[in-house]
Amino acid sequence: MQWEVVIGFETHVQLKTHSKIFSGSSTRFGAEPNTQASPVDLALPGVLPVMNKGAVEKAIQFGLAVGAHIAPESIFARKNYFYPDLPKGYQISQFEIPVVQGGHVPCIVEKDGQPELRQIQLTRAHLEEDAGKSLHEDYQGMTGIDLNRAGTPLLEIVTEPVMRSATEAVAYAKALHSLVMWLDICDGNMQEGSFRCDANVSVRPVGQQEFGTRCEIKNLNSFRFLEEAINYEVRRQIELIEDGGKVVQETRLYDPDKKVTRSMRSKEDSQDYRYFPDPDLPPLRISPEWVEQVRRTMPELPAAMRSRFVEQFGLPEYDAAVLTQSKGMATYYEAVVSAAGAALAKPAANFMMGDVASTLNREAIDISAIPVTAAQLALLLQRIADGTISNKIAKEVFAGMWEAPAAADNLADQVIEAKGLKQISDVGALEKIIDEVMAANQQSVEEYRAGKEKAFNSLVGQAMKATRGKGNPAQVNELLKKKLAG
Repeated sequence: MQWEVVIGFETHVQLKTHSKIFSGSSTRFGAEPNTQASPVDLALPGVLPVMNKGAVEKAIQFGLAVGAHIAPESIFARKNYFYPDLPKGYQISQFEIPVVQGGHVPCIVEKDGQPELRQIQLTRAHLEEDAGKSLHEDYQGMTGIDLNRAGTPLLEIVTEPVMRSATEAVAYAKALHSLVMWLDICDGNMQEGSFRCDANVSVRPVGQQEFGTRCEIKNLNSFRFLEEAINYEVRRQIELIEDGGKVVQETRLYDPDKKVTRSMRSKEDSQDYRYFPDPDLPPLRISPEWVEQVRRTMPELPAAMRSRFVEQFGLPEYDAAVLTQSKGMATYYEAVVSAAGAALAKPAANFMMGDVASTLNREAIDISAIPVTAAQLALLLQRIADGTISNKIAKEVFAGMWEAPAAADNLADQVIEAKGLKQISDVGALEKIIDEVMAANQQSVEEYRAGKEKAFNSLVGQAMKATRGKGNPAQVNELLKKKLAG
């Protein structure tokens, strides 16, 4: 039987505010346990929550960025459940009427070896407070409770169950992570819990419309673990069903050491939480004027920048989408084009998506930490354009610039000179090399003149080898054809 995977996401995004969502307590990470939990965070008798305006404005920013409807009036509810790190016995959240409704997040997914731009549909994004944190290490069989995080503002972003593979799910998670950092509403630190992904995974026979029983994999804090956890859970559910068992709706945790998911608790439905409107909080009212005021403070959004790159620089849609996946990458690209000239916008995009991206991935660093400045890369591109070096040699030059960074804008010239990588464009020198190559490869010469085109490529390869890769490829081709025709 063939199976289809169905994945939906719930992502808890910690909003970048100085104080908590309903109190003035600090949200600073790393403070001594239980030093940043106020009476309001603990719901002690006689205290009342007060809405943090900054948290609301960050929710509005997100809604505008994803093309969602911003509810003019939304309601806070109490979500009732018991857990040691929730001293109130309830969490203040939004249920029936969330502040952000609908919208979509674009992401690039590989399909059949080709990149494809997908729009992941969102159901909602709602404001809520975080719970505290249970600490299981260093307590000799006991659990410590740190309530510093209690009351930290979260935006929970929920998708429709539209993803069909772990690869697509990771692409969405990365795109969302990039977007909230682009907007500067979240610091995106997954290790500190600022961006936490919960994946709802189920399987069903191909062609079946009804969804299978889902399991929620909780608190995945890296994209690698996210992919591993989903792939394991898919295999587990398929094997369980094919062996005659049934998938049980539950919450599971991922063990990255053993690379397995394990049961945490049975999965509750919304009715189990006994939601009801919080009597201490009035409805959240957002006027059109407030929305427009927030809109005016926002940076240029990825979608707008993509369109501008296509129009201003003549880039293909795919190139523009890749370059605007992160604000850092987009800003660096614009700085390179500004220094190199608009005529090199496409070569700059190619180099950014190729050598720059692959080196960043290999070194596991962000574009913000790149040792090659935009001005230095711009000069490298200019040296390709003016024929000083070939595209192939440029890779070696870039590697040299990366390994031995310097402050000088002419770093590319320094590396070219130091390594003797300047392209040979002298006609006389190239003709001499070509004559020697033809004399040493008479059989290939005869085969080409007899109509075998592949022999030409062999001769070009020998000529480039003789120049140690420094021959101007266009000139080598042109001169070789002339001599073969003579």
